[in-house]
Amino acid sequence: MTTVAPRPGPPLWLLAELTYRCPLHCVFCFNPVDFAQQENELGTEDWLRVLREGRELGAVQCGLSGGEPLLRDDLEIIIAEAARLGYYTNLLTSGVGLTAQRAAALKAAGLDHVQLSFQDSTREMNDFLSHTKTFELKNRVAKIIKDQGWPMVLNVVIHRMNIDHIDRIIEMAHEMGAEYLELANTQYYSWAFVNRDQLLPTHEQLRHAEEVTDAWRKRLGERMRIFFVAPDYHEGKAKKCVNGWGRMFLTVAPDGTALPCHTAKMLPGLEFPNVNAHSLREIWFDSEGFNRYRGTGWMKEPCASCDQREQDLGGCRCQAYLLAQDAAAADPVCAKSPDHHRVVEAVAHAAARDPAALTEHPLVFRDPANSRRLSAAFVTPHA
Repeated sequence: MTTVAPRPGPPLWLLAELTYRCPLHCVFCFNPVDFAQQENELGTEDWLRVLREGRELGAVQCGLSGGEPLLRDDLEIIIAEAARLGYYTNLLTSGVGLTAQRAAALKAAGLDHVQLSFQDSTREMNDFLSHTKTFELKNRVAKIIKDQGWPMVLNVVIHRMNIDHIDRIIEMAHEMGAEYLELANTQYYSWAFVNRDQLLPTHEQLRHAEEVTDAWRKRLGERMRIFFVAPDYHEGKAKKCVNGWGRMFLTVAPDGTALPCHTAKMLPGLEFPNVNAHSLREIWFDSEGFNRYRGTGWMKEPCASCDQREQDLGGCRCQAYLLAQDAAAADPVCAKSPDHHRVVEAVAHAAARDPAALTEHPLVFRDPANSRRLSAAFVTPHA
């Protein structure tokens, strides 16, 4: 039995992806693989209008991300308007470009929160995974964040190449005085999907990482909160996509395309409106892109009759498209999905990978040249 989605509440979280430009070249980046083909960026006044419309709609938190949002010269203006409107503002950054002077300007503009990304706890692996020499810079930026009195929030994307360093990663965060550490197991979309064979950890690596994390939680108590974001491929359970498609999350891409999640633009046959042509209110309530997968009415079997459909809402639509080539399919990470074997096989294949495979099939770094190459060679995704 399916149901019609009720009229949604407000988009409580507005994510402003200010730019796809970025000095880093991370192999797990969630920006679209074809980002080099998408060079247009909203101007300052357009972003200020988006902020006003979002606040009128009921949004209360504003994330400022990219790419690297510090590459926008108008970042202080955007933050000042967000603060004036009453948003709680969160800057998601690699740290590149955050000098003491710029940090003071952002604090004066009203920025509430900075989330700093690291790739690993060692200079060698951090710089390798980002294809840049940024480890020492990130350490300096961490001190700048503390000096400004912002909450120290570190984010580290976890995968096969750094998961065995998780003890040192947590220790590093503690030494820096972090109040929050997010250990975000890689989600296999975009660039991470391209590099999936090299990035998927084994079951044993994940089990050990969880044990280490739990031990640190007991040791530190409330001194540092550690969030271990569960991996999709290893649990056999689907998770709500951004807490439910079109339920509380609204992202605006650099060119103004409005999306219910930051990777939804990959889905074929689905039109997503642009903020230059429609108001956020029209987009949120009336657009086909935001309404297509709301609720459970769109579901087919096995989701339609599943007793978990209200809990997981069918899982991730982008993952269903990438793995089952059908955005309306059950998320293949779910053990009940007829396509679950694709996930099982992917994990087994990665676990059996020869150590020499990284040389034979090197990682593909996120950069404009690779983006153009992959866009030209793009075919329908599959596992």
